[in-house]
Amino acid sequence: MTETAAFPPAPLDSAVSAARAVRALVAGGVTDVVIAPGSRSAPLAYALAEAEAAGLVRLHVRIDERSGAFTALGLALGGQRAAAIVTTSGTAAGELLPAVMEANHAAVPLIVVTADRPGELRGTGANQTTVQPNLFGVHVRAGLDLEAGEEPGSLIGEALRTALGRPVDGLATQPPGPVHLNLGFRDPLVPDGASADGSVPSIPAGSVPSIPAGSVASSIIDARPTVDRRSTADAPRSVGNATVVVAGHGAGELAAVFAAHLGLPLLAEPSSNARFGSSAIAPYRLLLEHIGPAITRVVTFGRPTLSRPVTALLARSDVEHALYLPEPVSWFDEGRRPERIIDNLPELIDFAGPGEHGWLRSWREAGATAEAAIQVLLADEDRITGLHVADAVWEHTDGNLVLGSSNPIRDVDLVAATDWHPLEVFANRGLAGIDGTISTATGVALAAGIPTRVLLGDLTFLHDVGGLLLGSGEPQPDLHIVVLNDGGGGIFGLLEHGAESTTARYGAAVERLFGTPHTVDIAALAAAYGLRYERAITLTELDTAMERPIVGRSILEVRADRSTLRDLHARIRRAVADVIVL
Repeated sequence: MTETAAFPPAPLDSAVSAARAVRALVAGGVTDVVIAPGSRSAPLAYALAEAEAAGLVRLHVRIDERSGAFTALGLALGGQRAAAIVTTSGTAAGELLPAVMEANHAAVPLIVVTADRPGELRGTGANQTTVQPNLFGVHVRAGLDLEAGEEPGSLIGEALRTALGRPVDGLATQPPGPVHLNLGFRDPLVPDGASADGSVPSIPAGSVPSIPAGSVASSIIDARPTVDRRSTADAPRSVGNATVVVAGHGAGELAAVFAAHLGLPLLAEPSSNARFGSSAIAPYRLLLEHIGPAITRVVTFGRPTLSRPVTALLARSDVEHALYLPEPVSWFDEGRRPERIIDNLPELIDFAGPGEHGWLRSWREAGATAEAAIQVLLADEDRITGLHVADAVWEHTDGNLVLGSSNPIRDVDLVAATDWHPLEVFANRGLAGIDGTISTATGVALAAGIPTRVLLGDLTFLHDVGGLLLGSGEPQPDLHIVVLNDGGGGIFGLLEHGAESTTARYGAAVERLFGTPHTVDIAALAAAYGLRYERAITLTELDTAMERPIVGRSILEVRADRSTLRDLHARIRRAVADVIVL
């Protein structure tokens, strides 16, 4: 008799895994779920939207994870049953600790559900990735770390019984309290035909998951190379030494000096503090589609986190890659990145080599042409956009500049000129969260008494609006807070969630769960906290507000329309494509 080999079950895709996780929560008696917007937790958001539509749960949306966790705590207390809080990865998970601590000491069954990156991305420096298993330590009754693709149902059921103080595996009953469910999800994060019953969606043969926004190591770990779909005849021909320098967050001025010394194109993020000099290319991320295929070697300074084109470049198997690390860093674990690590400049110079004749010139000419095309398009816009604001903020800031996550820093990355640079640029890119930005900017301004401007979106502003509170007698920083208010989360409209295929099915849910619309009166908030306030409606008013000296604390609100954001960026890409001649 021949024995049949036992094969492990096929991994679940993220939509199915999330649907089954929600089913397990409902089966365990959870009727109220609080959720904060985020990308990695998107599968749970869509599954919860379907569960709510079916009358299985009540869904509560909060922008601030800290507020959301305490809302769930109150729901559990008032309903005398378990309630759940759901967040995305990174700093979002850390925001839950205060409520978790309270639930621990008060014996409240709070179900903490944090979305996480899959195991292959942990410890690699992937954006918004930290050590989430056991994050809450002694403050939870149990912690479950579920790898992406695993069946979640029975394990979640056990965790819920623990939260409710019921025995698990014969162990003595313990008091009710919080439990932590850390659920990994792989791309794609947007459902493709998955239903709330957890049936497996059909996935076209040969389909490849998309790359997470801003994640460098994600596609490096993936062995599949990025493929240029154009024919070889259509691709730009490589020159002798087609090396570029990528300056990520924290790269410093050395990256600019290095690139200029060797005559290499410099692709510098705003918070690299290297976005200047003869080699810097402003709209580099749009040019990578056109000139990028010719690149054969990359030298990286700092930690790139902002753009998918750079992520794709660093993932290419046909490109040699060196990372300059003169001293240890905290953003990845040793052995988790495949590129060559170089700790001294002579070896790095030898690796990079001087640019081939005409290589830098081709980038500079394409960059200038693309910049002009973008400025012409923006000049024809009837309303102020985030790109207008980013351009004005960069141009008029001669002190320190702090950039909020999501769209503002990416807007600056696209349009900020390379012939001007603020004194120093700061951004919270360690985990790229939107939390604490006002407080961070306050500390930057107070540290050396340097007038500081901070550019942030409305949700980032509201997330840390408590950071406006300074006690009586406390030192007052010279801080200009520029709020781009488009009434919700604009960045999600530029991701997969804003695609027509997604909005056609989940339009209302996408707007509610990701757009998180609001009508908060920022002028009233400014008055409540005692800050000067003004509003810019025209470009002239914007420039006038920027030209005033930064003395004390003040808020400038600029209204924008995020409903046209996806179309604007599509038109910019087309405008650049139309003028680039290879």
